[in-house]
Amino acid sequence: MAAPHLSSHTTLNPTPEPPPVSAAMALAHRKYWRFNLALIAVLMTIGFFVSFVVPLLAPALAQVRVGGFSLPFYFGAQGAILIYLALIVVYIVLMQRADRQLQRAFEADSLEDAATDLSADSASRANIDTNAPAARGR
Repeated sequence: MAAPHLSSHTTLNPTPEPPPVSAAMALAHRKYWRFNLALIAVLMTIGFFVSFVVPLLAPALAQVRVGGFSLPFYFGAQGAILIYLALIVVYIVLMQRADRQLQRAFEADSLEDAATDLSADSASRANIDTNAPAARGR
């Protein structure tokens, strides 16, 4: 006898639905990820240039001397490493700024939701208070 088989459409643990997101928060998320992808693209382009284009130009720059050594030596020995470190620092600084902006948008959205919930609660309480005397038979 064959073992029971669950169809591919039936799942034991369905994924939960994400919570509803306001339009302002959705816009903030889109701006955040658009900025993140653009920043990564620019930094990766600079890294590609430093890794592949500068070494191709190295023979043309071999006549330039710095401290008795040819300029391509500095590109390979120190310049590329310093540029990679600078790219990492730039990414960290700019993403921390973007994270703070997204956090401010989230907090503003939360305060707006709280204010909306508070006004809805006070309106429902006012409705309950106006109906309360009628319920007591006054």
